[in-house]
Amino acid sequence: MKFATLKDGNRDGKLVLVSRDLRRCAPIDGVPTLQYALDNWSVLQGKLADIAVLLESDDAFGDAFDQKRTHSPLPRAYQWADGSAYVNHVELVRKARGAEIPESFWTDPLMYQGGSDSFLAPTDPIVLGDEGWGIDMEGEVAVITGDVPMGVTPKEARKFIRLLMLVNDVSLRGLIPGELAKGFGFFQSKPSSAFSPVAVTPDELGDAWDGGKVHLPLNVDLNGKLFGRANAGIDMTFDFGQLVAHAAKTRPLCAGSIVGSGTVSNKQDGEPGKPVADGGAGYSCIAEIRMIETIRDGKPATPFMRFGDRVKIDMCDANGQSIFGAIDQTVQKFSG
Repeated sequence: MKFATLKDGNRDGKLVLVSRDLRRCAPIDGVPTLQYALDNWSVLQGKLADIAVLLESDDAFGDAFDQKRTHSPLPRAYQWADGSAYVNHVELVRKARGAEIPESFWTDPLMYQGGSDSFLAPTDPIVLGDEGWGIDMEGEVAVITGDVPMGVTPKEARKFIRLLMLVNDVSLRGLIPGELAKGFGFFQSKPSSAFSPVAVTPDELGDAWDGGKVHLPLNVDLNGKLFGRANAGIDMTFDFGQLVAHAAKTRPLCAGSIVGSGTVSNKQDGEPGKPVADGGAGYSCIAEIRMIETIRDGKPATPFMRFGDRVKIDMCDANGQSIFGAIDQTVQKFSG
């Protein structure tokens, strides 16, 4: 099943089921929001599945689906915990700050608790006050959970994954070092994130979902040019079962909790990675290519995003069909 939340003037929007080809959608009587569906998942599954079957079998059923009318699937959430499952990414961005990675980073995932009260819609602009803050996109995959008990094992945690979606976890690289130097984590350096127009049940991914990882390339374009095609199933040190279990080690997670993968990042031939133009998988954020340029040339050449720049993040199935719809955002200056 595929779900989207349409803008309807209410803060939490209106839930619809979406056809696999993302062309049509239908509301669900008595199920106003995605959070409501997640809170009542076991009771509603049959009803939701029946509507999804109708969308696929009857071309006259439902209405046209317009991705530009969508919120993020959960316009706000009880929990947004972002991991860093791709240690290649962690290693590169820490080198950019002159910091080495401890050995524990290979056995215990990093995770921060992000702001979940004001997610951006997938085609809304990224509005920020200063280009000097080092505006960067971070292309990621995320899961939405049901109610997860405290202390679950990674294997047990997998069964609580209800939905998957894509993320643009916007980062302000110029603000991160000062915040982390205080020893109290991200806040100002992590503005509102955006999620894909559609969230999907794991079965929609077919063989590309192995229960913990999505084995498909994440397509990141910057200003209309190929920037990243890193495969989300490769070089993922910690799968989603491990990430969810990590988040639930000392507390339960309520239905509707979002857990992110961190920036999708691939090595190539044992090296940190190469641009798409050079035959590599490219990058899902700008910080990585800047670090590689620094290693190679002594200084970075690729600028962070500027006002007017556009980022597009998508993922397609084996037939080239978009699975989640595209995050498609332009950076704009905050005018007060």
